[in-house]
Amino acid sequence: MTAIKHALQRDIFTPNDERLLSIVNVCKAGKKKKNCFLCATVTTERPVQVKMVKVKKSDKGDFYKRQIAWALRDLAVVDAKDAIKENPEFDLHFEKIYKWVASSTAEKNAFISCIWKLNQRYLRKKIDFVNVSSQLLEELPKVTEESVPSGENQSVTGGDEEVVDVYQELNAREEQDIEIMMEGCECAISNAEAFAERLSRELQVLDGANIQSIMASEKQVNILMKLLDEALKEVDQIELKLSSYEEMLQSVKEQMDQISESNHLIHLSNTNNVKLLSEIEFLVNHMDLAKGHIKALQEGDLASSRGIEACTNAADALLQCMNVALRPGHDMLLAVKQQQQRFSDLREQFARRLASHLNNVFVQQGHDQSSTLAQHSVELALPNHHPFHRDLLRYAKLMEWLKSTDYGKYEGLTKNYMDYLSRLYEREIKDFFEVAKIKMTGTTKESKKFGLHGSSGKLTGSTSSLNKLSVQSSGNRRSQSSSLLDMGNMSASDLDVADRTKFDKIFEQVLSELEPLCLAEQDFISKFFKLQQHQSMPGTMTEAEDLDGGTFSRQHNAGVPPPVSSEKDMIRQMMIKIFRCIEPELNNLIALGDKIDSFNSLYMLVKMSHHVWTAQNVDPASFLSTTLGNVLVTVKRNFDKCISNQIRQMEEVKISKKSKVGILPFVAEFEEFAGLAESIFKNAERRGDLDKAYTKLIRGVFVNVEKVANESQKTPRDVVMMENFHHIFATLSRLKISCLEAEKKEAKQKYTDHLQSYVIYSLGQPLEKLNHFFEGVEARVAQGIREEEVSYQLAFNKQELRKVIKEYPGKEVKKGLDNLYKKVDKHLCEEENLLQVVWHSMQDEFIRQYKHFEGLIARCYPGSGVTMEFTIQDILDYCSSIAQSH
Repeated sequence: MTAIKHALQRDIFTPNDERLLSIVNVCKAGKKKKNCFLCATVTTERPVQVKMVKVKKSDKGDFYKRQIAWALRDLAVVDAKDAIKENPEFDLHFEKIYKWVASSTAEKNAFISCIWKLNQRYLRKKIDFVNVSSQLLEELPKVTEESVPSGENQSVTGGDEEVVDVYQELNAREEQDIEIMMEGCECAISNAEAFAERLSRELQVLDGANIQSIMASEKQVNILMKLLDEALKEVDQIELKLSSYEEMLQSVKEQMDQISESNHLIHLSNTNNVKLLSEIEFLVNHMDLAKGHIKALQEGDLASSRGIEACTNAADALLQCMNVALRPGHDMLLAVKQQQQRFSDLREQFARRLASHLNNVFVQQGHDQSSTLAQHSVELALPNHHPFHRDLLRYAKLMEWLKSTDYGKYEGLTKNYMDYLSRLYEREIKDFFEVAKIKMTGTTKESKKFGLHGSSGKLTGSTSSLNKLSVQSSGNRRSQSSSLLDMGNMSASDLDVADRTKFDKIFEQVLSELEPLCLAEQDFISKFFKLQQHQSMPGTMTEAEDLDGGTFSRQHNAGVPPPVSSEKDMIRQMMIKIFRCIEPELNNLIALGDKIDSFNSLYMLVKMSHHVWTAQNVDPASFLSTTLGNVLVTVKRNFDKCISNQIRQMEEVKISKKSKVGILPFVAEFEEFAGLAESIFKNAERRGDLDKAYTKLIRGVFVNVEKVANESQKTPRDVVMMENFHHIFATLSRLKISCLEAEKKEAKQKYTDHLQSYVIYSLGQPLEKLNHFFEGVEARVAQGIREEEVSYQLAFNKQELRKVIKEYPGKEVKKGLDNLYKKVDKHLCEEENLLQVVWHSMQDEFIRQYKHFEGLIARCYPGSGVTMEFTIQDILDYCSSIAQSH
């Protein structure tokens, strides 16, 4: 390692005037083992610079090259990894962390010790030594330049350097001098002692010459001292002159200080004047209200458009003056206080005048609209409030000003508007609904049946009378509609269609009139009272709080404008109070329609669902959406009650014991309901409600058809089931109701099964003895007797067979079939027209039985020559002639 150190000093550091103090052989941690050397160096020239140099052997030759150098002052941390155990790894923290692994722990410790000594001597910034043994960090004696004479400073420094490193290489000049000296002495190499004695003698000679030279220069020193004394005298004279000059300048300095202070005071005065002027201009510009504005606020005409515009501009200017951001101290000025008080008085005066004028406008609107009610009393239309809204919207900006300046008066105007308008709308809406009820029930005379009566040209409704009416059953719905409309020349079905169509149009017109009225009023309230109405979320609030304005007043009784979410609630509360009669009137109208005809609930469900869907698309939390949604719940409840009533009527149906059953009333009513519902619910939003109702009704129909069939005495059970399920299947096939596909298949299966059952049961009677005979034959075969041996049985021999066959000649068969046709005709009803279908099925079944009998004869009585008295062709002819004759 010493040879490498000398080579590095000679080849790399000596040319750069640097001294190598310590060296360590390292490689980077965690990578391939590429060795290099870390060197600690100092410069030979002052100021001394301490560096750490990375040296690496060149790839091209056997020499070293300088790769990278760091200043020791940039080193922040030295981490030895472990202060107790021997570990060759250590980290140096420069601008980034360098991780090294030394070839031995001893080299690492020597290198870290050298770094610590260099840090102690040359650097002001202390390096942090982490995980380093305390034995390596030995304090050097701290010697300063002030503690020793200047002559000793260099020797101390040299002593310290020797502590760092005892070896000091000779420079080129020293080597040359030594070589010359050794060349002058022949025994310099062969006899070192003689060479040393010679050097000692020459040194003594030099010391003697130095002493003589010092003694010879004493005279020169005395001359130099005299010169110094003369120089000191000259310096004293110069100091006296400088003192006199200083006294003269002192007076000048005092005068200049006075001038400077005077200039400063003048500048300060100018600055203050400029600031004062700026403050005055600010107050005048921002707190001065024009005389024209003051006059408009005090005397402006609030009835004309020009006057309203002038008052609006004046109010905005007043608000700007009152809201100006005063600078610190302005509020303590008497003039500012007086101006602010004047502004407050103007605001109070104008606010009172504006509130009084708008209250008068509200009252006048109520009187003007009342005069127009008479012309609308006979028409199903609501009065138009657009002119009134248009006139009031001219005051919208003034209302916004009032809201921000005097919220108490703004709140009072809001309540007064709700009071006046709620009474006005209540009169209009009640009269509007009375007209709708009259139009629904026909004439005034007929409307008395439903609790309506006229008085002094004005219509009033009797809700108590409506509630006394009972729900009409579908069995007498047609006769009730006939007497209601007094149209004797039309059928009951036509009366139902006409009545329901009229009701549907009237109900749609009622909703179409209410919807724009509510939307227009809500839009006006938002614009006039400056309330946010969009993107609102539905709130939870009791009706009592909405109607009495309790929440409205409790939240804002301090005169502070509400936040945006509260403004949305305010719109909802105002609409509820203004239109508080809409929901009860709609419920009364719905109750009337339901009592006129329970099927009207289908029309109302579709219309109401569509209007609710439309309103929710506009604003799901609006008054209109909420109110129509509440009414829709009532309509849905009536619809469910209509379905329940139909199911209950099915269960209560009683059939006559003396007449045939035919198509049951509730089966026909289901057909009527389904046809009506499909026409009403086409493309409707609430199709799911109808599908649920279909499922309930069809189950009730199925169950009660079977119940009635089991109770029937006059008509066979199979006929009742066959006819009614055929009717149900035909109805479902014609209407193509997707949710009832399974029920349609079930109805078809029941119809087919009971048709087959009825045919088989009926055909057992025309050839009764023949049927019994062959049933006995089949029983013997089933017991294990071979078919060809049946003829040997006494009860079933050939003679018995011929005797039974002779009892049924062709004439008797035709007679039996004719009686069967008459009996089937008595069982079946004309409405369903199934006679020919049943007769054709019986013909097929009879032929099937005939073929079966012939097969048994051929197998059990082979070669006997026994045959039936009639043929298949005879059967076809008999059936055809019987059908034609009837």
